[in-house]
Amino acid sequence: MLRQSVNKTVNQTVNQTAKHPLIGLAALAAQAFKGDDLTPLAGQLIERIRTQPDDAAARMDLATIHFLSHNPELAIQMQTEAIALQARYRLSSSPVEPELRLLALMGPGGLMDNLPLEFLLEGSAIAMDLHYMQPGASLPLDLGDYDLLFVAVGESDDNRPLLQQLAQQLHDCPVPVLNRPEYVMRTTREGAATALQGVAGIEMPMSVRLDRAELERLSQPDELAQYLPEGDFPIIVRPVESHAGHGLMRLDQRADTDAYLADQQESLFYISRFVNYSSDDGQFRKYRVVLTEGEPYLCHLAISSHWIVHYLNADMTGNAEKCAEEADCMAGFDHGFGARYARAFADMYEGLGLEYLIIDCAETDDGRLLVFEVDTSAIVHAMDPIETFPYKQPQMRKIFAAFQSMLMRRAGM
Repeated sequence: MLRQSVNKTVNQTVNQTAKHPLIGLAALAAQAFKGDDLTPLAGQLIERIRTQPDDAAARMDLATIHFLSHNPELAIQMQTEAIALQARYRLSSSPVEPELRLLALMGPGGLMDNLPLEFLLEGSAIAMDLHYMQPGASLPLDLGDYDLLFVAVGESDDNRPLLQQLAQQLHDCPVPVLNRPEYVMRTTREGAATALQGVAGIEMPMSVRLDRAELERLSQPDELAQYLPEGDFPIIVRPVESHAGHGLMRLDQRADTDAYLADQQESLFYISRFVNYSSDDGQFRKYRVVLTEGEPYLCHLAISSHWIVHYLNADMTGNAEKCAEEADCMAGFDHGFGARYARAFADMYEGLGLEYLIIDCAETDDGRLLVFEVDTSAIVHAMDPIETFPYKQPQMRKIFAAFQSMLMRRAGM
């Protein structure tokens, strides 16, 4: 049962949002995903800001529209103005009495800087407020009025100071905390690889950070050995903080280093050993798995003829054969891929300590789980068109239900 003081205290904290609650990322992204024109809605929000200068929710929703429209500068401007007016945001109220009240701690930044929890709560009776923490800011005083607190701030160089701050502030939190910040900080490429070294059944090649000068020296004989134990090409390289394959390349020999740097402007890079994970048919299969308290659930399977595999570039939409394989994999996951690596997933949960984790992985030719990266802020959604992916809706509902059940258990309900 909810504490009697919740509504009073939270209403005071949320400021003047009762008239216009936050539309939120999930609703806005669903419209954008369908191809809807968000320009008229943006115009309405701009008018609200003009007539109600203290309307922080309008600014926050307008920031989200700008992010979705690939206008990051305007998005950050709107978000900064919103947070300056108000730190706490309430999503549109559920028509039913909430069974649990959740507070998500967020940080300023782009769409990939925080876990978009609202997608995972779709269809639930869980009420969630978003509280944006700034570096140097104190924790809100009303944490005890919530049933559960979730650290939605994702790992990144920009977010690390905030995560370090939260790790200290939440040490004696009066309510259960999920995805504690000190554990989120373990999900760097090098941190995760270190944590998983020696775990039976898992292969995650060590990642090493290099600056431009260090990377440039790899074109010289014997330089690679001081960074990677194997000390030999091929290796893969990517800029630090890059996502979705941007700047990711395989260097097959020392001479490839100079050509790679000529096309990159960044100053910091990751290098790691390349592992050929192609299947017998020559295709590369990458699995995105969600771990909820160590229990694995398949989010998607991407199949590509290229080793850089992302769902959006794997031609999954236009290939009935690939979709059929993905559907079969989802249907048989609990007795197939999930069962084969159940021990590995349990050990990952034990080693990383995160109640919710997203893993991009594959299988090696000798039967080990090849882990590319782990993350706490990747989007998991049910926006794919039903007519194209009819098998995905049941799978995503299964993930959502598992996540929501975990929240209820952790809150003692």
